[in-house]
Amino acid sequence: MEEAKRIVQEVENGKVRPIYFLSGEEPYYIDKTAEFLETSLLAESEKAFNQLTLYGRETTIEEIISHARRYPMMAEKQVIVVREAQHLSRTIEKLLAYAENPQRSTVLIVCYKYKSLDKRKKLHKAILSAGGVVLDSRLLYENQVADWIRKFLNGRGFQISPGAAALLVDYLGTDLSRISNELSKLQLVLAESTVITSDLIEEHIGISKDYNNFELRKAVGARDLVKASRIMNYFGQNPKDHPFVVTISALHNFFTQLLQYHGLSDHSSKNVAGVLRISPYFVPEFQEAARNYSMKKASLVISNLRQMDLKGKGVGAQQISHQDLLKELLVHLI
Repeated sequence: MEEAKRIVQEVENGKVRPIYFLSGEEPYYIDKTAEFLETSLLAESEKAFNQLTLYGRETTIEEIISHARRYPMMAEKQVIVVREAQHLSRTIEKLLAYAENPQRSTVLIVCYKYKSLDKRKKLHKAILSAGGVVLDSRLLYENQVADWIRKFLNGRGFQISPGAAALLVDYLGTDLSRISNELSKLQLVLAESTVITSDLIEEHIGISKDYNNFELRKAVGARDLVKASRIMNYFGQNPKDHPFVVTISALHNFFTQLLQYHGLSDHSSKNVAGVLRISPYFVPEFQEAARNYSMKKASLVISNLRQMDLKGKGVGAQQISHQDLLKELLVHLI
């Protein structure tokens, strides 16, 4: 994320802001930025008396301001870190009094997760006017996560195949903290410059390379009944790892993209990848699926998926087992 990188670069170049208000729906960059600031702003010998961590559930804005107004002891600066500040959301605007006149020998770091600070509020404007920073850490869309994984690994001397990246996204979703934890485990057991494949993902993380929504989508697109049935049976036997709602969502996204594909006048790999926001690696899947599902058939499948989604939630159907739902879903697909 560019804003987070800019904060790191500024600190490394000696520019420290009086207030870092780290907010947004994606907690990963908030945690990583706060962690960097905590370890970088003071020498170890200075931290005992000049670095304080407070928690939103256990403190008040008044206490935060009181600590921030103090002077450092035998150091140029003190660092105040407020974690879980989202629990102060009802009173966070009271921080305005401090933001309008911050203590220049204090660095105040506020971790305000799962929501963004309203840009229309006086507090937002006051922080910027005082020379502070407001980080807005936004959630990545699912189609952006595979590219994030690739960049994350490239920065650490590794590569990953498109299929392996898709496998991780299918299993771990868009939770960047969880994904980074799993990738960190891989880095411990693999030699640098290794190309991470689906086989390595299965071996070291335990995600099946053969039985997942990514492979199901590919089998359905190819109208491979045998393979799709095998995957559905596996899902039915492992409902906790493969919730019906997640399978429906993955298939719905695929057929929605297939409709987009049918609507394109330019079916070149580059154009398809750009419009559908996918890697060129996956374009052949849509080319094959388009041969097997006309626009009319794809629209019918989407309609059936919506009906199956309702059934899965108990609307118009009661006490249908996970396996039976999957069997009926397969009938509608192929």
